[in-house]
Amino acid sequence: MRKPILFLLIAAMVMISACSQDKPGKTGQTESKESPVATSTGTTDKTEKTDKMTNFVLVKGGIFKNTKSNYYGLNGTLSNFYMGKYEVTQKEWTEVMGTNPSQFKGDDLPVEMVSWYDVIEYCNNRSIKEGYKPFYNIDKNRKDPNNKSENDDIKWIITVNTEANGYRLPTEAEWEYAAGGGQMSKSYTYSGSNNPDEVEWYWRNAGVKALSGDWNWPAIENNHVQTKPVGGKTPNEIGLYDMSGNVREWCWNWYGDLNSDSGSLRVVKGGGWIGDISSSETAFRGKFEANGFGPDQGFRVTRNG
Repeated sequence: MRKPILFLLIAAMVMISACSQDKPGKTGQTESKESPVATSTGTTDKTEKTDKMTNFVLVKGGIFKNTKSNYYGLNGTLSNFYMGKYEVTQKEWTEVMGTNPSQFKGDDLPVEMVSWYDVIEYCNNRSIKEGYKPFYNIDKNRKDPNNKSENDDIKWIITVNTEANGYRLPTEAEWEYAAGGGQMSKSYTYSGSNNPDEVEWYWRNAGVKALSGDWNWPAIENNHVQTKPVGGKTPNEIGLYDMSGNVREWCWNWYGDLNSDSGSLRVVKGGGWIGDISSSETAFRGKFEANGFGPDQGFRVTRNG
């Protein structure tokens, strides 16, 4: 059963986030100091190219082509990387983690109700399960001095193994580059189209019937709006699904300027079923407490290319 108070609080947080978009500081760099984007070796063991990479797209690197991107016109080039075609599903999560935390249950639905820390652990556990070297070092015994949040009581220290071939979260730059079509970008507002209904599930179309008018939580709840099975809409220019809508997706970076190596919040991208349409624009910069979770909060994984 849904908990109206919980949903109202989450809805309020989503709307506050949607109203507080900032442009990243134009420092001339496309990665933060923590970013693994520029450290990819560009090599992959041939033996790793097995069936487990079927649901991944090789995103060819380069400069940003999408003129609507926050990163367009900044100096810097992204390396190749692999990105999941779909948001991580509940089936994939359960196979690795053993339990399913999601509010809306279904094997092919995206997993949600997962915090940034949950996702970091999933990436390492899946890497180990599939024979890859874990990308993250997780220190649970000390508090991260770079985490300035007053609400995060976890604050694990997470560092990266830049040469590792395991699963990881995309950086904000990688996410926006891939969502914007990479080198094949047509500079769409949403990921794959200027018409949101073609490419995404959001509050107007993810319920029993189509909604109109202004964003309205009672109407959303009464219409049983929720997540949808991954891959149900049209993919973007490079074959990625649901980069706009369905669930918001965790990124690696702190929310702030591009070179931020500390902060209070982590970046989320792509909007979700509960949010207003502006939050699903590929350039929109969402933010959320790293220990936060909600029924519209999920992710997808990447690997070095």
